[in-house]
Amino acid sequence: MTLTTRLKEQALELGFSLVGVASVEASAHMDLYREWVEDGRHGDMGYLAREDAVARRADLRGTLPSIRSAVVVGHEYFQEDPSGVPADPARGVIARYARGQDYHGAIKKRLLELHRWIEASVAAPVEGRVYVDTGPILEREMAVRAGIGWFGKNTMLIHPKRGSYFFLGLLLLDLDLDADAPFQEDHCGTCRSCLDACPTGALLGRDASGAPVMDAPRCISYLTIEHRGSIPVELRPLMGNRVYGCDICQEVCPWNETFAEPAEEEAYQTREGLDGPSLVELADQLLVLDEKGFRELFRESAIKRAKRAGLLRNVCVALGNWGAAEAVPVLVRALDDVEALVRGHAAWALGRVGTDQARESLLNPSRQETDGGVRREIADAISGAP
Repeated sequence: MTLTTRLKEQALELGFSLVGVASVEASAHMDLYREWVEDGRHGDMGYLAREDAVARRADLRGTLPSIRSAVVVGHEYFQEDPSGVPADPARGVIARYARGQDYHGAIKKRLLELHRWIEASVAAPVEGRVYVDTGPILEREMAVRAGIGWFGKNTMLIHPKRGSYFFLGLLLLDLDLDADAPFQEDHCGTCRSCLDACPTGALLGRDASGAPVMDAPRCISYLTIEHRGSIPVELRPLMGNRVYGCDICQEVCPWNETFAEPAEEEAYQTREGLDGPSLVELADQLLVLDEKGFRELFRESAIKRAKRAGLLRNVCVALGNWGAAEAVPVLVRALDDVEALVRGHAAWALGRVGTDQARESLLNPSRQETDGGVRREIADAISGAP
């Protein structure tokens, strides 16, 4: 067997379900990428627009000057939704990828082990770099080049026998390997399931070149994770009870409906408290934490990326969308939170509940609040403005 064949077998033995080798020529998609950034569709994610990062995305030699090949792996993470979720508006929905341990460590550990195996196999040092969603690399383009799948209309990479519930990892190598043939077919066809199901209209279909386009500032995953400020008022009701990330465009994809199977990887099993938690209980828990306590609670979870204020903001939005009187006491407590971001969204949520008790609870804060943005949220909530 060739080294490439043996390497692929070793990757599967390490637990990866998908593996391919990509060629490492310059990206063919940079004109589209730059246009996407210039249109502002990356939102607050400024790191996507930095010129040095754009240059490294265009050419992998900016990351590893001696690069000669790239190994691309897929690690499946699908988990079934807990009973009653997401249909129960009193419970929060967390994206499947974030219900277990942080995937970065689980994949990086295996890729480093694969790198050591390669060096032992060739009996020589091999320069390499491991990336798991942490560097300026167009991972999905590399995965297409490696023959793993195609870009779906939902911008996800889809495998014809696995669906799209998998993480991607890359091992860049100063070593010649046999590159796989790129994946050529587009199996989405005329299907519009993901486009029609996206609550906020973030998915814009394909452009003239056939590339899928997302308006990131409208995406629920972006709003609940990457966005640090106030969520646009017109988008809040469309978020439902999704408090961290969103799987809707994957849930309705026929390829996932047919092929997705629960992942066996222990690290991705749903942690206690992340299986559709009570919104009231989650808000109670977050309100007594400071940022240090939040980081400790979610130390081994991808959820820490949202930060305490961001996650509590999301929970307030979900409580407002639930609109039940049972949410009022915890939202009133949130009106005293140290973060203006939380106070403003708590006020909006109380306005959404709309009971006399909810609106009366806003009267004292309206006189005492010093933040102008929060005062506007309170005034709108009291008046019942949309």
